[in-house]
Amino acid sequence: MTRKRLTLAFRSAPFLELGSMLEPGRPPKTDKATILSDVVRMMEQLRTEAQKLKQSTEDLQEKIKELKAEKNELRDEKQRLKADKEKLEQQVKAMSAPSGFLPHPSSMSAAFAAQSQVASNKLVPFIGYPGVAMWQFMPPAAVDTSQDHVLRPPVA
Repeated sequence: MTRKRLTLAFRSAPFLELGSMLEPGRPPKTDKATILSDVVRMMEQLRTEAQKLKQSTEDLQEKIKELKAEKNELRDEKQRLKADKEKLEQQVKAMSAPSGFLPHPSSMSAAFAAQSQVASNKLVPFIGYPGVAMWQFMPPAAVDTSQDHVLRPPVA
């Protein structure tokens, strides 16, 4: 082989190899212009795909940040709800604690059985537990004390 042919053979060997890599399984193209145009087309496709993947990665990173923020909010809300639950449990314990001067409610139910049979549209006098004020359950007109000095003058 002459030197010129040897140089062309070495120069075209990378093009043939490149052509065979572009479309594996097909016979390699020998035209340098066709190989270069295919390489340019493939590079543009790869660049476009890389851009899409980069955008997708950024979107996923943003979604991860949002989910982390939501997770932290839910964790804080869980802590608040847990604290509220504990407060309510303490209140229930305090309210259900037996006190020395109040009878047990089951023993009081028989005493007030007759009162529960009265029609529901009438106000029924209710004898409260000893030592427990019941004025907050009365209608506002019955609790009004603005005319007491006229209706019941003071006794000297």
